[in-house]
Amino acid sequence: MQNERPFDLLNRVIGKTVLVRLKGSLSIRGRITSFDAHMNIVLEEAEELDGGETKAKLGTILLRGGNIVFVSPA
Repeated sequence: MQNERPFDLLNRVIGKTVLVRLKGSLSIRGRITSFDAHMNIVLEEAEELDGGETKAKLGTILLRGGNIVFVSPA
């Protein structure tokens, strides 16, 4: 997918489960429902991961774009 922009990836994964790494090495997995121009992301059925295993169930959360290191399809 040549010349793909970051928002193109986010548009493709709306409704799908993603892995989000935050500053401080915190990992969150959840279903992305929306995002905005600041890359703030809303996840449903979110859970905090520790070593790939669920550490805590978080439900619906908003992740601030400035804290996101990467977003990857899970």
